[in-house]
Amino acid sequence: MDLILASASPRRRELMGLIAPDFIVETSDVDESGITAATPALLAQELATAKCRAVAAHHPQAVVIGCDTVVECAGEVFGKPRDRDDLLRMLRALSGREHWVHTGVCIAHPGGQHAFAATTGVRFYPIPEDWMERYAATDEPWDKAGGYAIQGAAALWCEGLNGCYYNVMGLPVSRLAQELAQIMEKY
Repeated sequence: MDLILASASPRRRELMGLIAPDFIVETSDVDESGITAATPALLAQELATAKCRAVAAHHPQAVVIGCDTVVECAGEVFGKPRDRDDLLRMLRALSGREHWVHTGVCIAHPGGQHAFAATTGVRFYPIPEDWMERYAATDEPWDKAGGYAIQGAAALWCEGLNGCYYNVMGLPVSRLAQELAQIMEKY
């Protein structure tokens, strides 16, 4: 049975390799702009479900995994930064406080589908303004929810985590591995 990751993220591809060495990557062309939900965690789950369903529609006999990550800070949802000003706004909001990273995951298989959201709390030290400016001048923040890579320069600001580290990178590896193992037992 084919295993398909419905994500263009290079980080998710790398992390998926920890779970399964053989999988296919196929991205969806879902328009995310019209997708809403009652909470940021549910939004991540709904976005993941839409991506998963779009790819699974072409592969009904495969196991398809869709994912999406959002950052929540003081009730606001941060996706990928639109531009430098948006990035600096996000970093200032995250500086010196706790926020939550929600990764939605949807797994479609011939017997149905299952979706969940994993949440990790992240605490940042206060980030000096000149560090933010230097970070904004790099390529690192632009394709990441919240505008930072925990596995990159943002490691310098991270005071602590409550939950799965890999979830902050975009894939809750251990939870997904457990869910996939249960699904694969059926086949």
